[in-house]
Amino acid sequence: MRIANWNVNSIRARAERIGAWLDRSDADVLAIQELKCKDAQFPREIFDERGYEVAFHGLNQWNGVAIASRVGLEDVEVGFAEMPGFGEDGAAEARALSAVTGGVRVYSLYVPNGRELDHAHYHYKLEWLERLRVVAAARLAADPEDRFVLTGDFNVAPLDEDVWDIAEFEGATHVSPQEREAFAALEAAGLTEVTRRFTPGPGVYTFWDYQKLRFPKKQGMRIDFQLASPALAKTAEAAVIDREERKGKGASDHAPVIVDYAV
Repeated sequence: MRIANWNVNSIRARAERIGAWLDRSDADVLAIQELKCKDAQFPREIFDERGYEVAFHGLNQWNGVAIASRVGLEDVEVGFAEMPGFGEDGAAEARALSAVTGGVRVYSLYVPNGRELDHAHYHYKLEWLERLRVVAAARLAADPEDRFVLTGDFNVAPLDEDVWDIAEFEGATHVSPQEREAFAALEAAGLTEVTRRFTPGPGVYTFWDYQKLRFPKKQGMRIDFQLASPALAKTAEAAVIDREERKGKGASDHAPVIVDYAV
């Protein structure tokens, strides 16, 4: 089963490209982040026309997550247990969606950015990741053979090689010790990040900012991942970061991340 995740940075702006990518990628499941639309605005026809079932969750012009599958879509869950919210009212944002597809629970996750180290959003990010760890650990404690995968934009570069120049990130988010510890805690809970074994760095990125010609300068970041439970991770056979999809007019600033599982 081929599972892909992709921060599309506005699904309406990228609809035509997403459809074309599905046509050539042979993806069975696509977990999508940063829809930037309300549910009523979601262009589901690009999936319906291709035989994909789709579940989506968008509240406003920010955030938003979706899962499209051609191998079934069951038991859809918005968010996760006790997922933190943000803002004065502490409302949950549209950052997490999961469903069982092909016998695997797939999570589409758009982890908070953090903004700045002294910003309330940074503390929200750390709290969000910790709660995600608790949920993942509880699943494994309940059933060590549970097959699930956390996919999406984690907004963390776990290693120095995951950014083009670590000196450029001094005092910035995404590379702080606390964020990296939060990511490592997910792995310590029993999950395996399955893409790096097949796509080792340095210089292997999933995101290139639109500003300052980052893509042609090869100045990217590796922040999109798939963290699989032990029972699923051992079935991973291959992984690819589709850097070609970052090229051309109307591209997202992220590339699709694709993993093949023998399930």
